[in-house]
Amino acid sequence: MKLRKSFFVTSCLVSTFLSCSAYAADASNTTTKAKTASAKQHAKTRTADVSSNEMVIVTGTHATNRKARQSTSPISVISSEVLRRSGEMNLAEAITRTYASINVSNMGNDAGALTSAFRMRGLNPNEVLVLVDGKRRHTTANIYADAGPDFGSTPVDLNMIPAASIDHIEILEDGAAALYGSDAIAGVVNIITKKTDHGLNTNFQTGANAYNGDGWQYQASVDGGTKLGNDGYIHLSGQVYHTDHMVPYTEDHRLLGYKPEGAGTSLYTGSVKVPKNSNKVTSTPEETRENLSIDFGKKLTEGIEGYGLITYAHRHAESYENYRVPGTIEGMYPYGFSPLETIEENDYAATLGLKGGNFLGFSWDLSTTYGADEDKVGDKNSVNAGMLSSKCLVRSANPGSTSPYLSTDGCGWSPTSARAETYRMAQWTNNLDMKRSFNIASVVPVTVAFGGEHRLETYKVEAGVPASYEAGGMAGYVGLQPQNAGNWSRDIWAGYLDGDFHPAKHWDLDFAGRFEHYTDVGNTENGKVSTRYDITPRIAVRGTISNGFRAPTLAEQHFSAINVGATTVSGLLPVSSQAARTLGASPLKPERSTNASGGIVLEPLKNFHVEADAYQINIRDRIIAGGSTNGAVAINAVEQLGFVIPSGLDPNAVSTYYFANGASTRTQGLDIKADYLLHMHRYGNLALSASLDLNRTRLSHVGTTTVDGVSTPLLNAATASYITTSYPRSKLILNAYWTVDNWDINLRETRYGETTTMLGYQDWTPSSATCMSNGVASALRYSSKCFSQFKNTPRWLTDLSIGYRVNEHWHLTVGANNIFNIRPRRVNDIYNNYGARIYDANSAQVPMTGGYYFGRIDARF
Repeated sequence: MKLRKSFFVTSCLVSTFLSCSAYAADASNTTTKAKTASAKQHAKTRTADVSSNEMVIVTGTHATNRKARQSTSPISVISSEVLRRSGEMNLAEAITRTYASINVSNMGNDAGALTSAFRMRGLNPNEVLVLVDGKRRHTTANIYADAGPDFGSTPVDLNMIPAASIDHIEILEDGAAALYGSDAIAGVVNIITKKTDHGLNTNFQTGANAYNGDGWQYQASVDGGTKLGNDGYIHLSGQVYHTDHMVPYTEDHRLLGYKPEGAGTSLYTGSVKVPKNSNKVTSTPEETRENLSIDFGKKLTEGIEGYGLITYAHRHAESYENYRVPGTIEGMYPYGFSPLETIEENDYAATLGLKGGNFLGFSWDLSTTYGADEDKVGDKNSVNAGMLSSKCLVRSANPGSTSPYLSTDGCGWSPTSARAETYRMAQWTNNLDMKRSFNIASVVPVTVAFGGEHRLETYKVEAGVPASYEAGGMAGYVGLQPQNAGNWSRDIWAGYLDGDFHPAKHWDLDFAGRFEHYTDVGNTENGKVSTRYDITPRIAVRGTISNGFRAPTLAEQHFSAINVGATTVSGLLPVSSQAARTLGASPLKPERSTNASGGIVLEPLKNFHVEADAYQINIRDRIIAGGSTNGAVAINAVEQLGFVIPSGLDPNAVSTYYFANGASTRTQGLDIKADYLLHMHRYGNLALSASLDLNRTRLSHVGTTTVDGVSTPLLNAATASYITTSYPRSKLILNAYWTVDNWDINLRETRYGETTTMLGYQDWTPSSATCMSNGVASALRYSSKCFSQFKNTPRWLTDLSIGYRVNEHWHLTVGANNIFNIRPRRVNDIYNNYGARIYDANSAQVPMTGGYYFGRIDARF
């Protein structure tokens, strides 16, 4: 019975917007009779009262014993049980399914597809702070280098944390830089891990995209705890995960045998026959991942406890690039080839800490955390055409060989795989936090907290092997050259002070201030004022105003990359380079924000809770993809970095851009959450919930750059749409969870609002077509000035899962996410690169993967 009680406490904590299965009666009854109670009675009591089981939070406040609905700032708590019922195997996707204010892009591009990134309240992934047990988590080293809404992001990859280790997640829906420092502009995600000293939980799930028959996934996870001496614990969690590529059906323009008059794509007319759907660039990566975490704590002496958390994850993933038609490298790939971009990743972190309850009247917490992410990015199933002579490109000897092509007759040599570059992002954080509660004049209760932090951040980029960048580089992804490699670091020193006051019984007032010094970008001061007043036990109002910041990451300041398509080249210039300065780049500054929110908390009926909060986030000097240009100017900039442009390209198909503090934005929105628990006696319990996020971002200022006396905006219509309208205007989640006897049924409806992006004119645009910009005519194809508006209209997704409890140990589930296979709206072929980009990749609306059917087995002992 102790095991089952632990499961109730650690795995079934209640979200503020969704009731979870609690097994409350069994957990509280320790008699022999309870141990032998029937499964029917067990199932009847699975759903607990939402208010009586609401979580005590630790995020966004230093006050003790405060629950989520009692907070001065809006906080949502997502339990492990709710995450499990999402049907998703990965943590990031599970949060997206269950939380309205978080979304992900339809698909990633290039190396960006290999790392999980999410957006909160429509802002960049870099503008969300992720904590694990209250400690700042290190970020990925794999930067999203392609233009789009996620541009420049090196976020915390949630999927590198084993989902089995999660007890619950607390999401602070407000700016919190005054408490936590940089990045906490959109909000804070605090992952709380399991710390039980007994029990064993296992889970196995598998499924696939039923309509395509691909995208097969499986995962197995386990977690359990044991005692560490008489007064300690150790909790181990692990996960193994694999997914195959999921590839929607597309038809490559070059393989169709026809094209519109004047279209730019050359048709393949060779004798080798290949399927029309050979281009698989619109797809999800193949991925294999292993995660492990060790959580431990032990009383060391009277009043002092030691604790720690160690996590490790390894991932290998491969993402398709554009297909190269037969005849491109005939001697090596007679049937054409699809280069693969690969990543070999190791992610690890360790926290060690001491905490105590009484030092001069203060409770204290001293900790050190070191975390790093190491990535080897490479090319596979590729070739460096520049290393081969012209006769090698059509030579038929050794056809179809996948080994490096080596010749003794002067043809040259090229590998088929190569390491393109290696990144390493590391973070060492040391914290001291002090807290004390007392009364002012024996009348006003006060909690005062203060502390200091030192953080060392390092970023290292290693050049690829010579074959990855010499002579034009490998097809698909050109490696990084030695002159663009380097090792950079910075120190951050911070101190904060927070005071929580209760001037009256029903009035809470919180003041916080923080100072930070960065050795590379200077100082910042941030403050926050929050207040809440409980008008009655069922009605409360709250509000917050704060300012915040986000320091430019080391990757944003120093990274560069060149992507080579079949007939295009796109170059990201390091902002500190002469090539970027020639195009108007300047050193990056921190982003600055002002956040304001206000809301109401209601309980109109017992077991019926409603929260509504309006918010506004103003951000100055946003770091965006700026200075987009193409043609001769772009070619010159790329060549300044030492890259060789492949011959025969349309000059307009060569483009460059760089990081810039290029815009100011205003994001306004409204979050509404409601839940109601209905007891239906012999018909079971029904937990109903709804969450709605309304969101809109507008530009309030666009920076300009001056080159050769000509001033141009840093944003064009396309890049402006990435940060304003590519995020859904609304997202509504309606959930019903019904438990009766041994059965449980979860039905979820999700409505994604409209997204709008400006798409460029691609290869099927006639070469004679022109567009006018500032009175000057230029080619419409590949234009960086003229675009077409594309709308992803609203979509509804339906998720359904049905579970059956065999006995107190075993539970079986079958389900389907997006049961009706809803996909994004398809784009017109004029905007569809090679015919293979059938969806708007930058829209954060419905995923392109369509319906997903799964089965799961849970066992708890």
